Amino acid sequence: MKAVVTGGTGFLGSYLVKRLLAQGKRVTVLCRRLPPSAGDKNLQYVLCGLNDGIGVARAFQGASEVYHLAAKVGAWGEWQDFFNTNVTGTENVVSAAQAAGVARLIYTSSPSVIFDGKAHRGLDENYPYPTKPLSFYSHTKMLAEKLVLAANGHAGLATVALRPHLIWGVGDRYLIPRVIEQARQNKLRRVGDGTNQVDIIHVENAAEAHTQAAEKLGLGSPCAGKAYFLNQGRPVVLWDFIDEILRRAGLPPVTKAISFEKARGIGAALELAHKALRLKSEPRMSRFLAYSLAKDHFYSSRAAEADFGYAPKITIEQGLHELFPPKG
Repeated sequence: MKAVVTGGTGFLGSYLVKRLLAQGKRVTVLCRRLPPSAGDKNLQYVLCGLNDGIGVARAFQGASEVYHLAAKVGAWGEWQDFFNTNVTGTENVVSAAQAAGVARLIYTSSPSVIFDGKAHRGLDENYPYPTKPLSFYSHTKMLAEKLVLAANGHAGLATVALRPHLIWGVGDRYLIPRVIEQARQNKLRRVGDGTNQVDIIHVENAAEAHTQAAEKLGLGSPCAGKAYFLNQGRPVVLWDFIDEILRRAGLPPVTKAISFEKARGIGAALELAHKALRLKSEPRMSRFLAYSLAKDHFYSSRAAEADFGYAPKITIEQGLHELFPPKG
């Protein structure tokens, strides 16, 4: 069986590819830069951007399932860049999958597609999309998720959207390394009162959820045409988790703080300044970041547990032990 993975050289993608190969599948990875030689006869890399509709269609030939992970991420950037990758690119993926007779399309979405700045506590998938998304990333991911779910049942294609939240683990090049680097530069500030709870998910759990959903996905199956939250099974207090990471990294806890209202105001001002000056760099603070760092955002994964058997196997403590092995 052939599986195609867009974004297969990324953090989550690399774990997913290993899992698919272990299942005995032939895997084609679409990527923008070719990595070193794969060293596996069942693994093929194809240099192809999502906006290359012809290239995507060619790569999908003979595939039974497609995992669409590739996306433009971040809290800052140009609308058109986000739209071209996340929306137009997803349109090309859906069209190519339908034309190639692919049976299953598993889309990696994000809880940010419903984030509206309010406190989200244990919400399920019935919570509506916001009328005013808080970032270009969340807006375009929302549009892409809608595209994928609307395609379910057309041309023999079954689709599902998965919403993992704050993926972490060994190999992460963005989330935890950025926290540690900011702490080393004395730039970390607790935003809000420090009690907000958030969902996280270990990368191994997220990768397994993708293959579990694929195994259950089919036309008329319980998970077809639906979106699912994925997490560790329980939220963490964000700033306690950050302090634990810093402790294991040999750094002091975060002691300086700023109110949510002040952070949001600074974020709005910096956004205006960056737009006016046409700065490409990401502002140190944005309104979306202020909401993310100060508000509760955790969700229920009961639907994923019921419909395709999701259950996190790697615990938070195990994940931290892998990231920071005891010395000596």
